[in-house]
Amino acid sequence: MVNLSVKLSDKLTIKNPVLTASGTFGYGHEFSDFVDLERLGGFIVKGTTLNPREGNPYPRMAETPSGMLNAVGLQNKGVRHFADHIYPGLSHLDSAVIVNVSGACPEDYMKVCEILAPLEKVAAVEINISCPNVKQGGMAFGTTCEGAASITKAVRSVWPRTMIVKLSPNVTDIASIALAAEAEGADSLSLTNTFLGMAIDVEKRRPYLSTVTGGLSGPCIRPIAVRMVWQVAKAVKVPVIGLGGIMNARDALEFIMAGASAIQVGTANFIDPSCTMKILSGIEEFCDREGIADIHEIIGII
Repeated sequence: MVNLSVKLSDKLTIKNPVLTASGTFGYGHEFSDFVDLERLGGFIVKGTTLNPREGNPYPRMAETPSGMLNAVGLQNKGVRHFADHIYPGLSHLDSAVIVNVSGACPEDYMKVCEILAPLEKVAAVEINISCPNVKQGGMAFGTTCEGAASITKAVRSVWPRTMIVKLSPNVTDIASIALAAEAEGADSLSLTNTFLGMAIDVEKRRPYLSTVTGGLSGPCIRPIAVRMVWQVAKAVKVPVIGLGGIMNARDALEFIMAGASAIQVGTANFIDPSCTMKILSGIEEFCDREGIADIHEIIGII
Protein backbone atom coordinates (compact mmCIF):
# COMPACT_ATOMS: atom_id res chain seq x y z
CA MET A 1 0.00 0.00 0.00
CA VAL A 2 1.23 3.48 -0.86
CA ASN A 3 2.12 5.85 1.96
CA LEU A 4 -0.09 8.90 1.44
CA SER A 5 0.64 10.75 4.69
CA VAL A 6 1.92 14.31 4.27
CA LYS A 7 3.01 17.12 6.56
CA LEU A 8 1.26 20.48 6.57
CA SER A 9 3.71 21.68 9.24
CA ASP A 10 6.11 20.31 11.80
CA LYS A 11 3.08 20.06 14.10
CA LEU A 12 0.56 18.49 11.73
CA THR A 13 0.73 15.33 9.62
CA ILE A 14 -2.42 14.23 7.82
CA LYS A 15 -3.15 10.65 6.74
CA ASN A 16 -3.57 11.53 3.05
CA PRO A 17 -3.46 14.65 0.88
CA VAL A 18 -7.22 14.99 0.24
CA LEU A 19 -8.86 17.96 1.97
CA THR A 20 -12.09 19.83 1.26
CA ALA A 21 -12.23 23.52 0.41
CA SER A 22 -13.87 26.00 2.73
CA GLY A 23 -17.37 27.06 1.76
CA THR A 24 -18.09 23.91 -0.25
CA PHE A 25 -18.36 21.32 2.52
CA GLY A 26 -20.33 23.06 5.24
CA TYR A 27 -19.16 21.82 8.64
CA GLY A 28 -18.53 18.30 7.41
CA HIS A 29 -21.56 16.61 8.95
CA GLU A 30 -23.73 17.76 6.03
CA PHE A 31 -21.76 15.34 3.83
CA SER A 32 -21.60 12.42 6.25
CA ASP A 33 -24.21 10.43 4.25
CA PHE A 34 -21.90 10.53 1.22
CA VAL A 35 -18.39 10.69 2.66
CA ASP A 36 -16.52 8.82 5.39
CA LEU A 37 -15.14 11.92 7.10
CA GLU A 38 -12.44 9.85 8.80
CA ARG A 39 -11.04 8.71 5.44
CA LEU A 40 -10.27 12.31 4.52
CA GLY A 41 -6.91 13.81 5.34
CA GLY A 42 -8.98 16.61 6.79
CA PHE A 43 -11.76 19.05 6.03
CA ILE A 44 -11.92 22.81 6.16
CA VAL A 45 -15.12 24.25 7.59
CA LYS A 46 -16.87 27.24 6.10
CA GLY A 47 -15.46 30.74 6.54
CA THR A 48 -15.75 31.85 10.16
CA THR A 49 -15.80 35.44 11.34
CA LEU A 50 -15.82 37.14 14.73
CA ASN A 51 -19.47 38.18 14.49
CA PRO A 52 -22.37 36.61 12.58
CA ARG A 53 -22.69 37.56 8.92
CA GLU A 54 -25.82 37.39 6.79
CA GLY A 55 -23.83 37.26 3.58
CA ASN A 56 -24.74 39.01 0.35
CA PRO A 57 -28.26 39.42 -1.08
CA TYR A 58 -29.59 36.83 -3.52
CA PRO A 59 -28.92 35.88 -6.28
CA ARG A 60 -25.40 34.99 -5.25
CA MET A 61 -24.52 31.94 -7.36
CA ALA A 62 -24.47 31.50 -11.12
CA GLU A 63 -23.29 28.74 -13.43
CA THR A 64 -20.73 29.59 -16.10
CA PRO A 65 -19.05 27.46 -18.79
CA SER A 66 -16.94 24.85 -16.95
CA GLY A 67 -17.41 26.62 -13.65
CA MET A 68 -19.51 28.79 -11.38
CA LEU A 69 -19.56 32.24 -9.86
CA ASN A 70 -20.40 32.76 -6.21
CA ALA A 71 -20.86 35.79 -4.03
CA VAL A 72 -22.14 34.18 -0.84
CA GLY A 73 -20.21 36.69 1.25
CA LEU A 74 -19.02 34.52 4.15
CA GLN A 75 -22.45 33.87 5.64
CA ASN A 76 -21.96 32.27 9.05
CA LYS A 77 -23.13 32.51 12.66
CA GLY A 78 -19.80 33.63 14.05
CA VAL A 79 -16.95 31.97 15.88
CA ARG A 80 -18.69 31.70 19.24
CA HIS A 81 -21.55 29.75 17.65
CA PHE A 82 -18.97 27.47 16.06
CA ALA A 83 -17.19 26.92 19.37
CA ASP A 84 -20.39 26.26 21.35
CA HIS A 85 -22.56 24.36 18.87
CA ILE A 86 -20.52 23.02 15.94
CA TYR A 87 -17.18 22.04 17.44
CA PRO A 88 -18.58 19.49 19.96
CA GLY A 89 -19.93 17.44 17.04
CA LEU A 90 -16.52 17.40 15.32
CA SER A 91 -14.18 16.87 18.25
CA HIS A 92 -14.41 13.06 18.16
CA LEU A 93 -13.42 12.66 14.49
CA ASP A 94 -10.13 11.06 13.47
CA SER A 95 -9.54 13.62 10.74
CA ALA A 96 -7.90 17.04 10.78
CA VAL A 97 -10.49 19.74 11.48
CA ILE A 98 -9.35 23.03 9.97
CA VAL A 99 -11.21 26.33 10.41
CA ASN A 100 -11.15 28.98 7.70
CA VAL A 101 -10.90 32.41 9.34
CA SER A 102 -11.83 35.79 7.87
CA GLY A 103 -11.97 39.33 9.18
CA ALA A 104 -12.12 43.01 8.31
CA CYS A 105 -8.96 43.96 10.20
CA PRO A 106 -6.01 42.23 11.88
CA GLU A 107 -7.73 42.42 15.27
CA ASP A 108 -10.71 40.45 13.95
CA TYR A 109 -8.49 37.61 12.80
CA MET A 110 -6.66 37.61 16.13
CA LYS A 111 -9.84 37.52 18.20
CA VAL A 112 -11.29 34.64 16.18
CA CYS A 113 -8.10 32.64 16.61
CA GLU A 114 -7.95 33.40 20.33
CA ILE A 115 -11.45 31.93 20.71
CA LEU A 116 -10.48 28.87 18.64
CA ALA A 117 -7.16 28.27 20.43
CA PRO A 118 -8.60 26.33 23.42
CA LEU A 119 -10.43 23.96 21.03
CA GLU A 120 -7.69 21.36 20.82
CA LYS A 121 -9.28 19.32 18.03
CA VAL A 122 -8.97 22.30 15.68
CA ALA A 123 -5.71 21.16 14.12
CA ALA A 124 -5.14 24.29 12.06
CA VAL A 125 -6.60 27.55 10.91
CA GLU A 126 -6.69 28.63 7.29
CA ILE A 127 -6.33 32.40 7.20
CA ASN A 128 -8.43 33.76 4.37
CA ILE A 129 -6.76 36.87 2.97
CA SER A 130 -8.22 36.25 -0.47
CA CYS A 131 -12.02 36.29 -0.55
CA PRO A 132 -13.29 38.43 -3.47
CA ASN A 133 -16.88 38.52 -2.20
CA VAL A 134 -16.77 40.89 0.77
CA LYS A 135 -16.49 44.66 0.83
CA GLN A 136 -14.02 44.91 3.72
CA GLY A 137 -10.90 42.90 4.39
CA GLY A 138 -10.61 39.57 2.65
CA MET A 139 -8.97 39.99 -0.72
CA ALA A 140 -7.63 43.44 0.16
CA PHE A 141 -5.09 41.86 2.51
CA GLY A 142 -4.03 39.24 -0.02
CA THR A 143 -3.21 41.55 -2.90
CA THR A 144 -0.07 43.13 -1.41
CA CYS A 145 2.98 41.74 0.35
CA GLU A 146 2.43 44.20 3.19
CA GLY A 147 -1.18 43.16 3.70
CA ALA A 148 -0.39 39.45 3.64
CA ALA A 149 2.49 39.94 6.06
CA SER A 150 0.45 42.02 8.51
CA ILE A 151 -2.34 39.48 8.89
CA THR A 152 0.05 36.53 9.07
CA LYS A 153 2.13 38.23 11.76
CA ALA A 154 -0.97 39.17 13.78
CA VAL A 155 -2.36 35.63 13.76
CA ARG A 156 1.03 34.07 14.46
CA SER A 157 1.22 36.07 17.70
CA VAL A 158 -1.88 34.36 19.11
CA TRP A 159 -2.29 31.03 17.30
CA PRO A 160 -0.22 28.14 18.73
CA ARG A 161 -0.83 25.43 16.14
CA THR A 162 -0.63 25.09 12.37
CA MET A 163 -1.43 28.23 10.36
CA ILE A 164 -2.29 27.95 6.67
CA VAL A 165 -2.52 31.21 4.72
CA LYS A 166 -4.91 31.14 1.75
CA LEU A 167 -3.62 33.25 -1.13
CA SER A 168 -5.49 35.27 -3.72
CA PRO A 169 -4.89 34.59 -7.42
CA ASN A 170 -6.01 38.11 -8.28
CA VAL A 171 -2.46 39.46 -8.20
CA THR A 172 0.44 39.95 -10.59
CA ASP A 173 3.15 38.19 -8.55
CA ILE A 174 1.78 35.50 -6.26
CA ALA A 175 5.22 34.15 -5.37
CA SER A 176 6.22 37.44 -3.70
CA ILE A 177 3.07 37.44 -1.58
CA ALA A 178 3.68 33.79 -0.67
CA LEU A 179 7.20 34.67 0.47
CA ALA A 180 5.86 37.55 2.58
CA ALA A 181 3.43 35.23 4.38
CA GLU A 182 6.13 32.60 4.86
CA ALA A 183 8.49 35.19 6.37
CA GLU A 184 5.93 36.11 9.03
CA GLY A 185 5.31 32.55 10.19
CA ALA A 186 2.89 30.80 7.83
CA ASP A 187 3.31 27.03 8.27
CA SER A 188 1.82 26.32 4.86
CA LEU A 189 0.06 28.10 2.01
CA SER A 190 -3.13 27.22 0.15
CA LEU A 191 -3.89 28.46 -3.34
CA THR A 192 -5.77 29.46 -5.20
CA ASN A 193 -8.93 31.04 -3.98
CA THR A 194 -11.49 32.05 -6.60
CA PHE A 195 -10.78 34.43 -9.46
CA LEU A 196 -12.76 37.67 -9.66
CA GLY A 197 -15.33 37.25 -12.44
CA MET A 198 -18.61 38.53 -13.82
CA ALA A 199 -21.48 37.20 -15.92
CA ILE A 200 -24.38 39.12 -17.51
CA ASP A 201 -27.90 37.99 -18.32
CA VAL A 202 -28.24 39.58 -21.74
CA GLU A 203 -32.03 39.16 -21.91
CA LYS A 204 -32.57 40.89 -18.58
CA ARG A 205 -29.66 43.27 -19.23
CA ARG A 206 -28.20 42.89 -15.76
CA PRO A 207 -25.52 40.88 -13.95
CA TYR A 208 -26.46 37.41 -12.71
CA LEU A 209 -25.10 38.22 -9.24
CA SER A 210 -26.54 40.82 -6.87
CA THR A 211 -22.99 41.97 -6.19
CA VAL A 212 -22.21 42.27 -9.93
CA THR A 213 -18.88 40.43 -9.54
CA GLY A 214 -18.04 37.24 -7.70
CA GLY A 215 -15.58 34.42 -7.32
CA LEU A 216 -15.04 32.11 -10.29
CA SER A 217 -14.27 28.46 -9.51
CA GLY A 218 -14.41 25.09 -11.24
CA PRO A 219 -12.45 23.35 -14.02
CA CYS A 220 -12.11 26.58 -16.03
CA ILE A 221 -9.54 27.95 -13.55
CA ARG A 222 -7.49 24.77 -13.06
CA PRO A 223 -4.65 25.41 -15.56
CA ILE A 224 -4.03 28.85 -14.03
CA ALA A 225 -4.19 27.48 -10.50
CA VAL A 226 -1.75 24.67 -11.34
CA ARG A 227 0.67 27.23 -12.77
CA MET A 228 0.45 29.35 -9.62
CA VAL A 229 1.00 26.34 -7.36
CA TRP A 230 4.07 25.43 -9.40
CA GLN A 231 5.44 28.97 -9.08
CA VAL A 232 4.83 29.20 -5.33
CA ALA A 233 6.11 25.70 -4.54
CA LYS A 234 9.42 26.61 -6.21
CA ALA A 235 9.66 29.87 -4.27
CA VAL A 236 8.87 28.82 -0.67
CA LYS A 237 10.11 26.16 1.73
CA VAL A 238 6.80 25.52 3.52
CA PRO A 239 4.23 23.01 2.23
CA VAL A 240 1.78 24.17 -0.43
CA ILE A 241 -1.85 23.06 -0.68
CA GLY A 242 -3.31 23.22 -4.19
CA LEU A 243 -6.90 23.87 -5.19
CA GLY A 244 -8.84 25.15 -8.16
CA GLY A 245 -11.13 23.06 -10.32
CA ILE A 246 -10.17 19.59 -9.06
CA MET A 247 -12.85 17.19 -10.29
CA ASN A 248 -11.07 13.82 -10.24
CA ALA A 249 -7.85 12.06 -9.26
CA ARG A 250 -5.95 13.10 -12.39
CA ASP A 251 -6.70 16.75 -11.63
CA ALA A 252 -5.45 16.27 -8.07
CA LEU A 253 -2.29 14.60 -9.34
CA GLU A 254 -1.56 17.61 -11.57
CA PHE A 255 -1.37 19.82 -8.49
CA ILE A 256 0.70 17.27 -6.57
CA MET A 257 3.20 16.93 -9.41
CA ALA A 258 3.35 20.74 -9.65
CA GLY A 259 4.46 20.88 -6.02
CA ALA A 260 1.38 20.61 -3.79
CA SER A 261 1.78 18.42 -0.71
CA ALA A 262 -2.02 18.30 -0.37
CA ILE A 263 -5.07 19.35 -2.36
CA GLN A 264 -8.53 20.74 -1.63
CA VAL A 265 -11.70 19.73 -3.44
CA GLY A 266 -14.26 22.51 -3.78
CA THR A 267 -16.82 23.04 -6.52
CA ALA A 268 -16.86 19.32 -7.35
CA ASN A 269 -18.60 18.69 -4.00
CA PHE A 270 -21.70 20.44 -5.38
CA ILE A 271 -21.79 18.15 -8.41
CA ASP A 272 -20.93 14.85 -6.73
CA PRO A 273 -21.02 14.89 -2.90
CA SER A 274 -18.96 11.68 -2.79
CA CYS A 275 -16.23 12.94 -5.13
CA THR A 276 -13.55 13.19 -2.42
CA MET A 277 -13.76 9.45 -1.80
CA LYS A 278 -13.40 8.79 -5.54
CA ILE A 279 -10.44 11.16 -5.78
CA LEU A 280 -8.68 9.48 -2.85
CA SER A 281 -9.27 6.02 -4.31
CA GLY A 282 -8.05 7.25 -7.70
CA ILE A 283 -4.80 8.57 -6.23
CA GLU A 284 -4.23 5.24 -4.47
CA GLU A 285 -4.93 3.30 -7.67
CA PHE A 286 -2.57 5.49 -9.71
CA CYS A 287 0.26 5.02 -7.22
CA ASP A 288 -0.29 1.25 -7.07
CA ARG A 289 -0.37 1.01 -10.85
CA GLU A 290 2.77 3.11 -11.26
CA GLY A 291 4.70 1.37 -8.50
CA ILE A 292 4.83 4.47 -6.31
CA ALA A 293 5.41 3.48 -2.68
CA ASP A 294 5.26 6.99 -1.20
CA ILE A 295 3.35 10.04 -2.41
CA HIS A 296 6.49 12.14 -1.86
CA GLU A 297 8.01 10.43 -4.89
CA ILE A 298 5.79 12.54 -7.13
CA ILE A 299 5.27 15.73 -5.11
CA GLY A 300 6.87 18.52 -7.14
CA ILE A 301 8.41 16.30 -9.81
CA ILE A 302 7.68 18.88 -12.53
